[in-house]
Amino acid sequence: MQLTMLGVGSSAGTPMIGCKCPACASTDPRNNRTRCSSIIHLKNGKSILIDTGPDLRQQSLREKLTSIDAVLYTHTHADHLHGIDDLRAFCQIQRTQIPLYGSHDAMQHIADKFGYTLREPSNFWDLPVLKTHIISAPFQLFEQTVIPIPLKHGNSDIYGYRVGDIAYLTDVSSIPEASLALLQGLKVLLLDCLRYTTHYTHINLEQSLHYASLIQADSTYLIHMTHELEFAALSEQLPKNVFVGYDGLKVFAD
Repeated sequence: MQLTMLGVGSSAGTPMIGCKCPACASTDPRNNRTRCSSIIHLKNGKSILIDTGPDLRQQSLREKLTSIDAVLYTHTHADHLHGIDDLRAFCQIQRTQIPLYGSHDAMQHIADKFGYTLREPSNFWDLPVLKTHIISAPFQLFEQTVIPIPLKHGNSDIYGYRVGDIAYLTDVSSIPEASLALLQGLKVLLLDCLRYTTHYTHINLEQSLHYASLIQADSTYLIHMTHELEFAALSEQLPKNVFVGYDGLKVFAD
């Protein structure tokens, strides 16, 4: 199983428009962060995308993606949803409907705001051809167990996901005790880390490292970072087995 980090940036991306801070002015490509998303390639050839951020087209061209077989939605804020129309290209290539999975609220939001994408297959592929599926418990997808992980994002209830021994937790303000129990024995953890200072709807570096120490994955990668976090400077501050994620990074788990 391989996960590719399509984007590890926060809602504004890095470099941020009009900014000349060290990360935004950096020539290190690992400081160029598109909006947060990842794709998991299963051993059977199927690909599961996590979120459709507004940079999905750019990310797909960069990684030479030609197939997406399903999408898991963590929540429906713009930086995690508004690339949904770019799924059209994959529907056209594959000539098949793409299933979307998420909470009741997430699927209802997509139906309300992007209802034109929810269509049954026909001979017309000029629009996305998608179908929503409400989930609230572990389910089977392409012969793989997918576990939704309940998280808090400020006042919102959202999902992270565990697929095999990989877990993806973005936009986290706190992880309930019951959810921590679902995250034991991980090989790879992708974990929200917005900035150095505290924030109402996201954990900061100190909180991210605390959760990493509780979960104890073999490797933890920090994601959803603002331009305040410069790659090299942040890397020097991290303990063993915690790493700074970057766009295009590929990680593996048996």
